[in-house]
Amino acid sequence: MSDYSAFHRQTEARLLRYAAVTTQSKHYDGSWPTTACQRDLAKLLYDELRGLGLRAEYDEAHCVVYGWLPAAHVEEDRPIALVAHVDTAPDVKGWDVKPWVLRAYPGGDIVLNEAEGIVMRAADYPNLAQYVGQDLVLTDGTTLLGGDDKAAIAALMTLAEYYAAHPELPHRSICIAFTPDEEVGGLAQDLDLEKLGAKFAYTIDGDHLGWYQDQTFNAAEAIVTITGRSVHPATAKGIMVNASDLAAEFLTALPSKEKPQFTDGVEGFYYVTSLQSDCEHGEIRMIIRDFDRQNFRARQDRLLEIARSINEACGQERVLVTLNQQYRNMGDVLEQYPFLVADLEAAIRAAGLEPKSEPFRGGTDGSALSFRGLPSPNLSAGYENAHGRFEFVPVPSMAKNVEILIHLTEK
Repeated sequence: MSDYSAFHRQTEARLLRYAAVTTQSKHYDGSWPTTACQRDLAKLLYDELRGLGLRAEYDEAHCVVYGWLPAAHVEEDRPIALVAHVDTAPDVKGWDVKPWVLRAYPGGDIVLNEAEGIVMRAADYPNLAQYVGQDLVLTDGTTLLGGDDKAAIAALMTLAEYYAAHPELPHRSICIAFTPDEEVGGLAQDLDLEKLGAKFAYTIDGDHLGWYQDQTFNAAEAIVTITGRSVHPATAKGIMVNASDLAAEFLTALPSKEKPQFTDGVEGFYYVTSLQSDCEHGEIRMIIRDFDRQNFRARQDRLLEIARSINEACGQERVLVTLNQQYRNMGDVLEQYPFLVADLEAAIRAAGLEPKSEPFRGGTDGSALSFRGLPSPNLSAGYENAHGRFEFVPVPSMAKNVEILIHLTEK
C-alpha cells in the first residue's frame, strides 16, 4: 500500500502559503482578469510546477497556468485535465489574510481573534462537530480564508509533487490548469482547450469532502431598464410616468415564492441582485436559475411577458428586458459520458469514503467547459463556510483529496 502520510503536512503548508497571497477578484468591469493580484499566485504556481520538473506554461495576459505530467507505465492512455481557480470571492475582505492552524480541534467555540472578540460559535456552525480532533486552517476572523479554491490548488500541487517524486508509479497523462475569476463569472473562458490537450476534465471546487456535482443550474442574468418621465408633482396628472412605480409593478408580477429564500433542491428561482430607481430611470438586475431547460426558458419568457404587459398598459415601450446567458446545466452534457462520474465515484470509494452528490445550486467552471467540448464533473475541495470570515479547511480533507485524485488518475 502506498504511503500517503506526507500529504497532511504538504497540503497544510501549501494552503498556508497560498492563502497569504491576495487573489480576490472583483465584479466584471470590462477586463479579464478582473484583478492584477491574481497573477501573483499564478506566477508562484508556474514556478512551483517548473521546480517539480513538470513542463509548464504561464499565459500571463490571461492569468492561466498550465502544467503537464506525461503518462507513465500505462498501455492505453486517456489524458485527463484537473482544473482549479486562483481567485477568491469578493463577498468580504480578501486581502491581508492571516491563516493559522488549530491543532486537534477539541470541539466547541473557536476564538479566532481575542483582541477583537471574534468567535466562531459551534451553535452557529454545526458542521464543526464532524471535525473534532482534526487540524483546521482558519483565519483571524477579519477576512475570508480563500480555501475556495486554494484547498484544491494545494491538493493538485501535492498530487504533482507525488507523481514527480515517484516516476515508477503508473498514471494517465495529467493536464493541470489554474484559471482566474471563477467567482465572478469568468468560467475559465480563456483556458485554451487545444493547448490543454485533454478531452475530459474534473474541476475541483466545492465544500464537503467526498461530494461531487454532475448537475448545475442553467443560468442567465436579466437587466430590466425602465424609462420614466418626470414633471413637477403639482402638474403631474396625465404627464408623469414614475419609473419607480413601474419597477414595483414589474417585481410584484414575479412569483412571490420563487426566490432563493423559499427554494431548495432542484427548484429554480428569480433573484433580484440590485434595484436602483427614481422617477426618470430605473434598473433592476436579477439572475434566473433552473435545472430544467424548459423551465429555464419559461422563466426568461415570463420576464419578457411582464415587460410587454406593462408597455401595453403604458401605450409605449417603457420597460426593456435584456437577457445575458451565463452558463448551462453540465448534466445535459455529462449524461453522454457516464464513465466520468463512474470513475469519480470509484476513486472516492478507493479512498475510503462513500461518494455523495446532489444537484449543485450554482455553477462551476465545468458548467461552461462542458459546453465548450470539455466534459467536466466537479469534485469538492473540502473547504467549509466559503465566502465568509468563518471559512475553514480541515487539513485531512485536503490530504484525502490527494488520495482521491491519485485513484482517479492511476487508471
